Amino acid sequence: MAIRFTSYEWYKQLLADKETGAVSGRSTFLGKVVDPVNASNAYNAFLAGLAAGVTEAVAVVTPMEVIKIRLQAQYHSMADPLDIPKYRNAAHALYTVLREEGFGAIYRGVALTALRQGTNQAVNFTAYSEFKSLLQQWQPAYHEKELPSYQTMMIGLVSGAMGPLSNAPIDTIKTRLQRTPAREGETAISRVRAIARDMFKQEGFHAFYKGITPRIMRVAPGQAVTFTVYEYIKEKLEHSNREIVGGTYEE
Repeated sequence: MAIRFTSYEWYKQLLADKETGAVSGRSTFLGKVVDPVNASNAYNAFLAGLAAGVTEAVAVVTPMEVIKIRLQAQYHSMADPLDIPKYRNAAHALYTVLREEGFGAIYRGVALTALRQGTNQAVNFTAYSEFKSLLQQWQPAYHEKELPSYQTMMIGLVSGAMGPLSNAPIDTIKTRLQRTPAREGETAISRVRAIARDMFKQEGFHAFYKGITPRIMRVAPGQAVTFTVYEYIKEKLEHSNREIVGGTYEE
């Protein structure tokens, strides 16, 4: 979360116009001119969210998910004392994978993970920004101030659910790819194609959306809490900075 929000704000600042704080230019939708500021904000949020998702995927998500999936996929019978699991814990799993398969093994499926995280955060941040902007427009009392926490939590919940719905097939293929070691002479692209082909042939289209309900139940409430806490802390920090700069801060 720390990497996601820090990189999101950083990318958003890079995309913004240095003078106006927004991307210049006018946008149209169905032949009508769209408010350039709102269009720029949505455009910034989408690209910044996409870049933030890719950043966290490369930095931490891919290695952590490879280890998590290996631990979850191994079979171990508690009834058989001679059945010793290959991976005892996360640290042991990381050590074993690095020793047996090399450093590249913990980045298996990094492209799919980056695609999943990128699209997820792009949709997530764009939806949240747009919902927040609409609520502030509909409520004059909040034009120049932050929304109440319960409203932030509700739009965080909805936007958090939109991300998994947008990329469930990518996540399902990625999980199956990371679950097993690579085979000799097999490329990542060929494995992705084979997995997708076998899933569709053997299980049908609905297989690509397996596990979508528990994923939404996990991600959406988490995003609701995350956005609410983020907005609260951000407001407090900005208020604190204004007091210090204004000279009214007292120890």
